Amino acid sequence: MMKPVAGAIFGLMLAAPAMADPPILSLPIDCDLGKTCYLEDYVDLDPGPGQRDYTCGLKSRDAHRGTDIHLLSFEAMNAGVDVLAAAPGRVAALRDGVPDRAVTDENRALIEGRECGNAVRIDHGEGWQTLYCHLKEGSVAVTQGQQVDTGDVLGEVGLSGLTNAPHIHLGVLKDGNIIDPFLPEAKDGDCGGAEDGLWQDAPGYDRAGLFTAAFSTGVPEFDAVKSGAARVTETAPDAPLVLYGHVFYAQPGDTLTLWANGPQGEVFRTVIPLDAPQAQLFRAYGRHAPDGGWPAGDYRGYVRLDRDGRVIANRHADISVTAR
Repeated sequence: MMKPVAGAIFGLMLAAPAMADPPILSLPIDCDLGKTCYLEDYVDLDPGPGQRDYTCGLKSRDAHRGTDIHLLSFEAMNAGVDVLAAAPGRVAALRDGVPDRAVTDENRALIEGRECGNAVRIDHGEGWQTLYCHLKEGSVAVTQGQQVDTGDVLGEVGLSGLTNAPHIHLGVLKDGNIIDPFLPEAKDGDCGGAEDGLWQDAPGYDRAGLFTAAFSTGVPEFDAVKSGAARVTETAPDAPLVLYGHVFYAQPGDTLTLWANGPQGEVFRTVIPLDAPQAQLFRAYGRHAPDGGWPAGDYRGYVRLDRDGRVIANRHADISVTAR
């Protein structure tokens, strides 16, 4: 997931104003954390060019301004998952009509100023607002000025704006300034601690995650995985298809599931136990081309990190097999 940079009606700043009567937040999505969705990224509390989440961990992106909750697949997005009001308030602004499509270098300019995609902003009073980005095109279910209660449907999770994976980006604002709902009193780049923050029931935090997932045409070297040089997005029908995932802070007993689908259905699937993980590691799995080669078309792979039956992280990768 990529960080949204909000446009005019969703303009944001990063600061730590005094708190006053904050809203108490519920989960802004109709899913089961750790089962049908997972929490991917948090507010970046590093004031410099790096990133740091509220625990001083790695789970943020440089200048990321909200909390990202991801679905496990594009199929789940297509089936429809509701985005919910996290607290009572009044709809202060909304936008619809931005297409659902993964951002690329070619289409990035088309979403300039609309990086939040289809969105709803709710005013909770006392300068507090919440912002919901990347809704599915045509799904916005509220109107300007409408009063909403906690749990009311605002729309559906989509792929609009500056993103490449289906998720909801929740921004929390006080007087126009970004607030981390997990650590609302953070100042000057502070982090650390595990407060309930603004949540009625704060989602749990997992230190581990996935840096990336990608396809290659053979088992790559770790340096090539870390640099990105191993990633392949287009290949020939007779080349092997290999999917890999780059993991950080796994624990013994975690598992990594890798699977891929193509034009004719599932290509492969495997579950790899991580019995002796390091701070960083990668695992890869794939298959040689069948007789006659892979059918031409688009292939999508998923890499999922699980712990004790809970999904901690999930990434996807795409590759195209070109016709002979």
